[in-house]
Amino acid sequence: MTARTLFTAALLTVLAGPALAQNAPAPAATSGSVVALPSSQAAQAPAESDEGFTFTVTDERPWQDLSIAIPAFATNRDEPTPANAQGTAALGVELGRVIYSDLMNNGLFRPVGPDSLPRPSYAQITAPAWGTWSGRSAEMLVHGYVRAGGNDQLTVGCYLYDVQLQQELVREGWVVSPAEWRRAAHKCADLIYSRLSGESPFFDSKIAYIAETGPKDRRIKRLAIMDSDGANHRFITNGQATALTPRYSPDYSKIAYVSYVNGYARIYVYDIGSGRQTLVTESQNPTFAPRWSPDGRTILYSMAVAGNTDIYRISASGGGTPQRLTDAPGIDVGGSYSPDGSQIVFESDRSGNQQIYVMNADGSGQRRISFFGGRAATPEWSPRGDQIAFTHIVGDLRIAVITPDGRNLRYLTDSWQDEAPTWSPNGRIVQFFRTARNSGETSIWQVDLTGRNERRLPTPVGASDPAWGPVLP
Repeated sequence: MTARTLFTAALLTVLAGPALAQNAPAPAATSGSVVALPSSQAAQAPAESDEGFTFTVTDERPWQDLSIAIPAFATNRDEPTPANAQGTAALGVELGRVIYSDLMNNGLFRPVGPDSLPRPSYAQITAPAWGTWSGRSAEMLVHGYVRAGGNDQLTVGCYLYDVQLQQELVREGWVVSPAEWRRAAHKCADLIYSRLSGESPFFDSKIAYIAETGPKDRRIKRLAIMDSDGANHRFITNGQATALTPRYSPDYSKIAYVSYVNGYARIYVYDIGSGRQTLVTESQNPTFAPRWSPDGRTILYSMAVAGNTDIYRISASGGGTPQRLTDAPGIDVGGSYSPDGSQIVFESDRSGNQQIYVMNADGSGQRRISFFGGRAATPEWSPRGDQIAFTHIVGDLRIAVITPDGRNLRYLTDSWQDEAPTWSPNGRIVQFFRTARNSGETSIWQVDLTGRNERRLPTPVGASDPAWGPVLP
């Protein structure tokens, strides 16, 4: 089920938030709880006490380092749910953990999660105990709730408070099926990230990649997809054919990828909703690297004919005659559109070794933009349009970025073999795959644009060729 907005006023401003607090859940008063205040008193701080909290501090992080507090989400009544056999109270802890992990791994915030924090009661979700949090140096506070409803659906609410101002900054809620409870957590993290950073969100998104198993000389490569944090993993293809270089369509409904079987290279478009596959093109010539146009109507790909590799464009629906966009001697590979669809960045060895080139969308105006030594491969244009990520090869393979004019080279990684960058939907995180020097094991990693915050994404098997899709609707 697709998450749908619960509150009609999805985003509430700092001024409007406290005045509308009475529209949030207002459970009946219980012993030791703080009852939500009426609208005339909504901006007033509740009594500064710890009543209604259960302290379960297990983290070694000192309270003085706390910036964003993310306690467990509360529940009005602990009920069993298909999302968690232990009930909605346990699910509230899991929601907080996912939000904490999202915000912790992007490099902008210093959150503390539910395993290290007191647990608020349901009533305190709309009437925080300000003294409890300000006394422990929390600058921002995330409160939330989860309720079990009819038809096994879950209602999840998310609130962001400024502790110093004692004001609600923003709130939003969703009704989701139990299988999609993690989406509600990602959407809450997106809400917080956007409100505090001013940037577009990216947590509620998915990643396609190639799952690798078996020995090097008989490697099985399957198409797989997962959430942005590695959860909800599933294989799409069975491994009978080799799958390569997946990419999400702009509307998130499809994935284009290359399939090799019996000497034929085929580009398929996989429909995520129906599971159906459409053949776009096939050839006995080596074919690789399909890439969508921003409007989703055409697909770029590279094909080698008689020792010369060029970039072609074909209708995404399949059929028709492909249009060749490059014709220089040598190998022209890749192709990534600028966000407005007017230009294409690609790699070519026409100058003697792999370098980065840019051309107009119709193939005209081809020009080299990389002049900084070494080789440059797998360029990918940022969704923001301001940078191009690529693999820089000078001995080791490292992920680097440049501006579209080829200047301002900057490294994001410094490992033995990092390659094939792909951007987060907001253009602030770069994902890539890393090959271990001794074992040859491949794995997916992320790094922010500072180059200081790396993390490995969990996958059940070896992983390569990641592709980050847009934020889910």
